[in-house]
Amino acid sequence: MLFSSIHFLFVFLPITMLVYYLVPYKLKNFVMLIASLLFYAWGEPVYVILMILSILFNYVMGKDISERQDNLDKKKQSLIFAVVVNLLILGFFKYYGFLMDTINAIFPFKITYRQLPLPVGISFYTFQALSYVVDVYKGEVKSQKNLLQFALYIAMFPQLIAGPIVRYIDIEAQLAKRQIHITKIGQGAMYFIRGFAKKILIADTLGSVFVEILDMKLGTYSILTAWLGCISYAFQIYFDFSGYSDMAIGLGKMFGFEFKQNFHYPYISLSVSEFWRRWHISLSTWFREYVYIPLGGNRDGNGKTVRNLLIVWMLTGLWHGAAWNFLIWGFYYGVILVLEKFIWGRAMERWMPIVRRIYTLAVILFGWVLFFSPSLGYAVRYMGSMLGIGAEGLIDKQTMFYVTSNWLWYVVAFLGASPIGYTLIKQVQKVPTSRLGRQILSVGLYMGIFFIALAFLVTESFQPFLYFRF
Repeated sequence: MLFSSIHFLFVFLPITMLVYYLVPYKLKNFVMLIASLLFYAWGEPVYVILMILSILFNYVMGKDISERQDNLDKKKQSLIFAVVVNLLILGFFKYYGFLMDTINAIFPFKITYRQLPLPVGISFYTFQALSYVVDVYKGEVKSQKNLLQFALYIAMFPQLIAGPIVRYIDIEAQLAKRQIHITKIGQGAMYFIRGFAKKILIADTLGSVFVEILDMKLGTYSILTAWLGCISYAFQIYFDFSGYSDMAIGLGKMFGFEFKQNFHYPYISLSVSEFWRRWHISLSTWFREYVYIPLGGNRDGNGKTVRNLLIVWMLTGLWHGAAWNFLIWGFYYGVILVLEKFIWGRAMERWMPIVRRIYTLAVILFGWVLFFSPSLGYAVRYMGSMLGIGAEGLIDKQTMFYVTSNWLWYVVAFLGASPIGYTLIKQVQKVPTSRLGRQILSVGLYMGIFFIALAFLVTESFQPFLYFRF
């Protein structure tokens, strides 16, 4: 089930909220857990069993690690066992097909295998489980004795499918006690509507432009059409994923939970390093805390720092998908970040801000080509078109058609990808002088946005969230 589906908006969510608010406080976690399992089982009726097994396994391993605090060797053995089992399950479902395809491509014989569908959200809830057992091992949190609370931490439907990745240490207290009041519900509704509009109005609209350009034969369109396709994808993936994160954060607030921000205007960054501090913040934080720092971070000299950065970014690439282009995409960013850290980082600080932004956006856009391309060969040829190699001139009728047909959405996307858009909304809300007037205007404004997005959802072809496949 998707947040932007009619079933979720008008059946699942209203019923869940009604029951959740009506039951006594001690039953709210139970209602939330049952709703989360039903939400997951709606689209994954078999794989909900896998998630339940993951919950039980990591609950037991957390207790086992905690009980062995006085015996470092046995505690470490328990941690290694928990980490290996989690990674094996994730690796089997996510990388089994990739491994078999690679073997078949290398060797002269072909091994037939059954292609398994990827369990939705497995990358996210597995990383949450790993963060829990590692934090218990380090003594940063105590193991959860209440199975219901732990199950809710892993399976909570607002952030189950596509994040943000929530660390147990950040939500432990909220699982036991949280505030639920009308102000928080209103704030959550505004977050949700903003995310819903991002997804339906901007991501899907510009995503359709990208898909049409991607479907064209390479070499049949101009340089600017190639750039427009890449820019359209950049907007699509940002508003798709940040929109989902906003909806998740909003839903969390409506049920009394506080999730950390997952995006912070990444496209205004002055460097690639800054971009990755603003994009998918929960994933970057996870890799820093549980891979980069344990590997040694930047503590053991420049050589090992370079090694650690490249390892982290190649793993980041693999996390996003089981294909060589994702691995190369991760390596690409690892190299860029190494170069910024050791080669031209200080020189960049003397560049004009506009130059730094152009450099950053150019690196990011070429990175997205690696990300969306079906193969490395296609990525190379598409980049060639962006640079004028094999392209049909600088500009063509297709470029003009897409720009004139969608110019308003590109303007909206530009405003929404920077603080300008949200600032304009806040300024409009401040127009009435009375508090009641501002409240009425805010409700009217957000309801208007919601109904416009709903009209697009009903009339336009629906596109699922891009990050579901990761």
